Amino acid sequence: MSDEQHKVPGAENPELFTGLKLGTVKTSAAGATAVLHSFQQVFGEAGVLRGWKALSHLNQKGGFDCPSCAWPDPDDERSGMAEYCENGAKAVAEEATAKKLEADFFAQHSVAELAGLTDYEIGRKGRIAQPMHLPKGATHYQPITWEAAFGKIASVLNDLASPDEAIFYTSGRTSNEAAFLYQLFVRAYGTNNLPDCSNMCHESSGVALGESLGIGKGSVKLEDFYEAEVIMILGQNPGTNHPRMLTALQKAKAQGAQIVSINPLPEAGLKGFNNPQQLKGLLHMGTPLTDLFLPVKINGDLALLQAIGKLLLQAEERSPGSVFDHAFIRDNTIGYDALVQHLRQLDMDTLVKDCGIDLPQLEEVATLLANKQRIIVCWAMGLTQHKNAVDTIKEIANLLLLKGSIGKKGAGTCPVRGHSNVQGDRTMGIYEQPSQRFLDSIQANFGFTPPQQHGWDVVDCIKAMHRGEGKVFFAMGGNFLSATPDTQFTAAALQKCRLTVQVSTKLNRSHLVHGEEALILPCLGRSDKDILNGEEQFVSCENSMGVVQSSKGVLTPVSEHLLSEPAIVCRLAKATLGQRSSIDWDKYLARYDHIREDIERTIPGFDRYNERVREPGGFYLPNCNREGQFNTQSGKAHFNIAVSEPLVLAAGELLMMTIRSHDQFNTTIYGLDDRYRGIYHERRVVLMNQGDMNKYGLKSEDVVDLINEHDGVERVARQFIVVPYAIPAGCTATYFPETNVLVPINSVAEKSNTPTSKAVVIRIRKHVPDTTAQL
Repeated sequence: MSDEQHKVPGAENPELFTGLKLGTVKTSAAGATAVLHSFQQVFGEAGVLRGWKALSHLNQKGGFDCPSCAWPDPDDERSGMAEYCENGAKAVAEEATAKKLEADFFAQHSVAELAGLTDYEIGRKGRIAQPMHLPKGATHYQPITWEAAFGKIASVLNDLASPDEAIFYTSGRTSNEAAFLYQLFVRAYGTNNLPDCSNMCHESSGVALGESLGIGKGSVKLEDFYEAEVIMILGQNPGTNHPRMLTALQKAKAQGAQIVSINPLPEAGLKGFNNPQQLKGLLHMGTPLTDLFLPVKINGDLALLQAIGKLLLQAEERSPGSVFDHAFIRDNTIGYDALVQHLRQLDMDTLVKDCGIDLPQLEEVATLLANKQRIIVCWAMGLTQHKNAVDTIKEIANLLLLKGSIGKKGAGTCPVRGHSNVQGDRTMGIYEQPSQRFLDSIQANFGFTPPQQHGWDVVDCIKAMHRGEGKVFFAMGGNFLSATPDTQFTAAALQKCRLTVQVSTKLNRSHLVHGEEALILPCLGRSDKDILNGEEQFVSCENSMGVVQSSKGVLTPVSEHLLSEPAIVCRLAKATLGQRSSIDWDKYLARYDHIREDIERTIPGFDRYNERVREPGGFYLPNCNREGQFNTQSGKAHFNIAVSEPLVLAAGELLMMTIRSHDQFNTTIYGLDDRYRGIYHERRVVLMNQGDMNKYGLKSEDVVDLINEHDGVERVARQFIVVPYAIPAGCTATYFPETNVLVPINSVAEKSNTPTSKAVVIRIRKHVPDTTAQL
């Protein structure tokens, strides 16, 4: 069957939302407006009593962990009034909603009908209340018992020619306990095909930091922000994606830190913060944040960092010993001389051109850094989703190593994770390339030999399904189709599967683009009470800074037919493995403490897990960089030599990056407004530089089609509205998942294989019904 026959419903002729309104671009984030939007969303979905109960326990000690981002809670200064942000409240509203979808809903609405809705409309339908089955050839999902669902999955899995024909995906929402059991089941079944959402976001960070510094995690604690002299923020929009970070930045500013923001767009949350827990913040008399803003070109970060490194080297050579920490470099690093030689050879004019930042601005940053050592560098997807992402992040490591800014208070690396337990899932073994040490520990503790061959990551598993080699796709959470690149290609891949299974809380696009047969397994959310044998259970999560803490839901589930993720894994394992498994799955179904006991004996750093996770605030996992150590093969940190090779655009080409609106978290769309950017009632927009608009004869609110032609394949995203915006020339920005259709499956970051969603080459043509005119 051709890809043309696998088109995603609605993708070719999308419906534009009516009433686009362009307003004022905001210069600060949060404030009273954020509080109002939070309450409107929560109380509108869950009601006042249920909604208030959820909010009052969100990110509180003894409560549940936010299902949104992975920013850490304060160790000892948690607000008794509110320890959450607007987007966290919206995430809770989605989960705590009183709306639910039962068998009659699916009987009334066919899959084709639901697939014609937008992602926003699909997500607003409510919680899935019971297991649902789509038989081969059927048009409507039908109810199925849990026993029958597990039996069906087990039958198909056991009928495969090889366990490697099955794929087991994981979303960052999955708890430590569920993730550990999941990977244990998958490896007992016989495969390492464990792709996860890290493959699409911070995989580049893990690879870069692991190779350069010996650990694939950041080194800082939250308290380090309050002792930093300089905080650099690259490729990140904290006001929308990690709003609670703004409180840390505000406190850092009060302690004297200076903030350098490097991003193609001038985001409100980088400019200022109206703290809603302070009177001035409520009155929108907040704190300015950024001291220096550098509007870097898309994909210009590597050149920018190398330019700063070269300027610092020049300052060091003018005054030896005054800029670089030579004692630290001598004792802790390898490759300094080669890096110095490389920096000397770089042409500054070329670097300036490639990054798009004038030399005086770069010199200002270098001057700021020259006599500082307490430096923190933060980054997110704006750095990780490029072909040169790994080298770019290694350049951050180079900068910090030259300054001796790792292993000191107020200094270090800070990759800001986007989902609340995505880091914990990797710690638990959700990884298609497990270390030999991890596999040996599994064998020693569970009495079976786990598979040794590496499995498929996200991109590889999509290609495998497309080739017909991946026959079963099982997703533990997430919205795989909407999160992944090359939407039409991925849709075709999923539809070639024999069976697709989604463990979900709410309806999403991935339930509607499916294999020959499909199952939806509804699970408890973070906010839901989880009761086993009459006893309330809790799970645990790891945040961006390596803190493991408990999470205990407080709400009565919307349906008695929901199971927890650990229970789903255990019952599936029993049905699939039967007598082949020596693992006592019933033990885990009795009490989650037993899961944590086995995590403790399998994974380093979890000593006295059950005891310490019950302490207020949880506990920190070991971090070698935090202690000034580097767990590389040499025992030292490695300077990296990288050549900046900017993307060369042909005439008529532009670079596009995908971004979130303020009314979304990952693929979950909360609304149609992006109020910080002044865009209301519409998502199908393309932000453009005014000069580029003039060049191509476009004006504000023209309707255009966006085209990518990577590998000779034409990918088209139709009917986008042009919005003039402060973005560097040659650059554009669009919301995902609407433009994931343009992200080529074969355009990935070197080494990490992460899709290059932040650097997509496009052409723009005016949209004309039935006919088009190429610009």
